[in-house]
Amino acid sequence: MSESELKKIREQLARALRERDRYRNELDRLQRRINKMAVPPLLLATVSRIVDDAFAVIHTPSGNDFLVASPFESLKAGDVVGVDQQTLKIVKILPPNVDAFVAGMELDEKPRETYEDIGGLDDIIVTLREVVELPLTNPELFEIIGIEPPNGVLLEGPPGTGKTLIARAVANATNATFIRLVGSELIQKYIGEGARLVRELFALAREKAPAVLFIDEIDAVASKRTQDSQVSDREVQRTLMQLLAEMDGFNALDQVKIIAATNRPDILDPAILRPGRFDRIIKVGLPDAKGRAEIFKIHTRNMPLENVNLEKMAMQLENLSGADIKSICTEAGMNAIRSNRKTVKMEDFKFAYDKYIRKVRESRPAAPVYS
Repeated sequence: MSESELKKIREQLARALRERDRYRNELDRLQRRINKMAVPPLLLATVSRIVDDAFAVIHTPSGNDFLVASPFESLKAGDVVGVDQQTLKIVKILPPNVDAFVAGMELDEKPRETYEDIGGLDDIIVTLREVVELPLTNPELFEIIGIEPPNGVLLEGPPGTGKTLIARAVANATNATFIRLVGSELIQKYIGEGARLVRELFALAREKAPAVLFIDEIDAVASKRTQDSQVSDREVQRTLMQLLAEMDGFNALDQVKIIAATNRPDILDPAILRPGRFDRIIKVGLPDAKGRAEIFKIHTRNMPLENVNLEKMAMQLENLSGADIKSICTEAGMNAIRSNRKTVKMEDFKFAYDKYIRKVRESRPAAPVYS
């Protein structure tokens, strides 16, 4: 056999060995995947109570309670465990972690809005800073006077008046953790899930204290309780009762302040409106002429205006919310762009008002059109 043939055989052997190693590694990888797929997923359950050293009661997401063997000495009530779906045997105790849905309610970055972005609500801002910011930044003042700081503030008023904007400004101004949610997010499909979310939400707020908890559209979960309620309404009421207990129950809120907003205060349950839960109920109404002028200035401060009298416009355009004014300013700028101009004129604001705002304000008293 010649040297060249021998070299060729050696190369073929080396190539075959490399192929063998590659296929062997691929086989090991596939075998690991098969082993993982062969293990059935565990069902998450909550330990309701410990009966004795051998047994515990667990609560499953379906709403049923089961008495099962307790293989772990460290098991305690409130623990989240993984159980076998067939036998309900406790296989693993999960670490005390907050639900990912609840954890996602915490704002990682501060909102950009500040108190300077709010017009016509100076008195409300002062009250809100006294109730929310002062107890978090200077709690010793309340200890000196010997009073308990207020727990929460309820902002009520028509849509577009700046309730959510105020809460965002508070989040920007304070160094506290800001947690926000919409009331409808607490309405869950299964029995007990809404109450569990409320418990974990307040547990997260206490853990992250000092914290501000903002609940928007609270009327979705805090409507009046009635005797002739249906099954679905009862689950909402259970969630509400858990919310009432967390706001003013055995566990003190300490440095957790609550801000809630609603445009339907007439349907709220009286229990949530009493002092101790919401110590301040602030009405956020439509701005007056001075407030409208301030809002116009805020939304036009970066606009190149030409012969625009904001004070006159604010005096003549009545019954407008802050959202309405922002819409007028945006549409006025768009009309200037359509006209291929680099400045915004009075006629642009008139166009914006005539085209968009008048149509959605037919139910309100007619506002005079400025000249």
